[in-house]
Amino acid sequence: MKKKIWAIIVTVLLTMAMVLPVSAEEVLPRLIDNADLLDDGQEAELLSKLDEISERQEYDVVIVTVDSLEGYTATEYADDFFDYNGYGQGEERDGILFLISMGERDWAISTSGNAINTFTDAGQSYMTDQFVSMLSDGDYLGAFEKFAELCDQFMTQAYEGEPYDTENMPKEKVSPIWIPLDILIGMGIAWIIAMIKKSSLKSIKEQTTAQDYTRPGSMVFTVNRDRMVNRTTTSRRIPKSTSSGGGGSSTHTSSSGRTHGGSSGKF
Repeated sequence: MKKKIWAIIVTVLLTMAMVLPVSAEEVLPRLIDNADLLDDGQEAELLSKLDEISERQEYDVVIVTVDSLEGYTATEYADDFFDYNGYGQGEERDGILFLISMGERDWAISTSGNAINTFTDAGQSYMTDQFVSMLSDGDYLGAFEKFAELCDQFMTQAYEGEPYDTENMPKEKVSPIWIPLDILIGMGIAWIIAMIKKSSLKSIKEQTTAQDYTRPGSMVFTVNRDRMVNRTTTSRRIPKSTSSGGGGSSTHTSSSGRTHGGSSGKF
């Protein structure tokens, strides 16, 4: 009888261990390269970068590669991988996960907690425009490093000001070589215009008094007076313009019941 009781207790404990959230000590690394796209040195370098950004910004920044989605959509797989492997910092479980599946050539971004507002829909579109083409070209390390750098930039922007969104996107950097080149081009255009104007001038003899430049009887002064009889004031209300650009972050619910933002596509 006692053996049966102990067997039941052990079974219950094992069942509880399987359904309870993963503890902090058991959280997977922030880089999971199951598709084996990187060599050992590249993995170590990228993981160090993800850890440094995550710990400094207090958001988990995670990259996952797999061979197949196993029947799930890329969004479902990314959300569940984030939720069931203990990712996310703080009470809101702040973090962002980037997933690619080589079998389907799919990618997905999953955001959680405060990262939902930090990485808006427009912001994610800007980010993926910077590195998805690298995935298509097979430059996986370059794409992952660019993703990490952009995450760092976006989190800093959200902390110091407004998150990047439809009307507040990162400014493109201009190469320093264009500054002197623009000056030279401007000077060249100004010189050409000056030469054209100079060639159109007619030679005239310099005069010593202003009278030499006038014709007798050509200047006639008249006096006009306006008298106000009445005044009518018309006013109208000008409505404030409203933005139709949208913005913000769309959300959905994962299988765990948690709210996520994100986006997905092909590469």
